[in-house]
Amino acid sequence: MMEPIHLPETLQSNAEAVDVTSWLSVCPSGLSYLSSYGPRLGSLCRVRVRLKAKTDEAETEKTDDKVSAQPDQTFNDVTESVPTPFQRCQDSVLQVPLGDWTTLRLGEGHCDITEACLEGMKAEEKCEILLTPVENGPGVTVPQSSGGNLPLCATVELQTFTPGKESWEMSPGEKWQWVKSHKERGGVRFRSGDVWGAADSYSRALKLLITLCSHVKEQEKKAQETQRDTNTTEETQQPPSADEFNMIKAELHSNLSLCQLKLKQPEQARASAAKATQLEPGGAKAWYRLGQACQMLNELDEAKKAYKKLLELQPDMPAALKALKEITSREKETNAQLGLRLSKMFS
Repeated sequence: MMEPIHLPETLQSNAEAVDVTSWLSVCPSGLSYLSSYGPRLGSLCRVRVRLKAKTDEAETEKTDDKVSAQPDQTFNDVTESVPTPFQRCQDSVLQVPLGDWTTLRLGEGHCDITEACLEGMKAEEKCEILLTPVENGPGVTVPQSSGGNLPLCATVELQTFTPGKESWEMSPGEKWQWVKSHKERGGVRFRSGDVWGAADSYSRALKLLITLCSHVKEQEKKAQETQRDTNTTEETQQPPSADEFNMIKAELHSNLSLCQLKLKQPEQARASAAKATQLEPGGAKAWYRLGQACQMLNELDEAKKAYKKLLELQPDMPAALKALKEITSREKETNAQLGLRLSKMFS
């Protein structure tokens, strides 16, 4: 049975002590974390995900636990461990090894479904989710149950986790390190054929960049008044300069637009590529991807503008010249069809 523990907590605004009631939970693997705190960005989480074809098979879990469960890990064991290395599966939306205990670092985006569950869980908790099979997803399918088209039931168990941080608790340097790691991870995933995972990594990086805007502006203002001191803080923990910030942001938008093109999302690709060209007008790849997106949307005038801008940057580029020829051919065909219809109307 749990008893409330009254702890004095000091407010930042004054030195007065305030009584705060906090609950201490005792679990088989040792002391767990308290109150409303759950895993946050950077937390190492010891989790197990299992898939059940039918919900009435839940009664067999206790038997399965005795066979497949590994010895409980304490909080210290997880603290000293590293994330379990595994490839993101291309044949399942769960993206994690099923049935085995796995160590995940929250925020790396190995599986958005699992991470979304973990964000609202406490140690020693289990949640159950229903998965609807995907029929026309971008290269993603859910294993079908033997019972037909019934929704699939999955359970996510959180054994324990290490402390993490919310984005507003992180320093600008820490956020910048996460941005760069997301960008690098996105490139690795794209080269391995995991386009959806790459798009997720680039999106995560862009979301963190939004929170860095004010820091970059403040730093740029201070840099005009005094020279930046690089001796007090390691270079890896320094927030980016304004030029570096804009360059990385443009590259992320450009890379995201490429993923969206391959995922058959031309409207999103057009928006991402347009942002990239605004941030870096000299980025040839972004102009080419903007032209491709507009061409897919049948916005031929905008596509021609993008390709012509690309030719200003890289004259005689074969891909741009070929695209312009295709657009000219499509325009002639459209005009011919329109002329034929008009002639029939007035004949």
